[in-house]
Amino acid sequence: MGDPHRRPEGVSDETVAALGSLSKALETTECARGHLFAFHQLTGSADFELDRAVDLLRAAGHPEWAERVRTEILGRNVIPGHWTFQVVEAYDRTYYEPFRDLEREAVDRLAEGRDHLYEAELKEARRTRNHPDHTAGPDTPPT
Repeated sequence: MGDPHRRPEGVSDETVAALGSLSKALETTECARGHLFAFHQLTGSADFELDRAVDLLRAAGHPEWAERVRTEILGRNVIPGHWTFQVVEAYDRTYYEPFRDLEREAVDRLAEGRDHLYEAELKEARRTRNHPDHTAGPDTPPT
């Protein structure tokens, strides 16, 4: 395959730009998915902290409030029928995995599986020749 970041023969500028845009959209989706995992972890942490709040409310002489927190909020679904792990699973199954698979197939079929062609060409256009921190790749000497 040679240089994995060199455009295959016959791949147009428009195709490189389109695959770059598709990759950028997937990267944004990866960030959104990370936020979804943060939502999952933060909500879980808050739910476990409710155990402490229930104990403290009881100890402070407020058993009715402790019971309300325990029965109305602790362990509650975040959306009807779903805890956060189920939201993550549904997102992955419904949106993320099909998007990831389509992007991979597009790169495989339209660019011989060569990732990040847009970025590689942008790097090549922006790097300063003969500067030691602007080499073409990790194992190439400055040129």
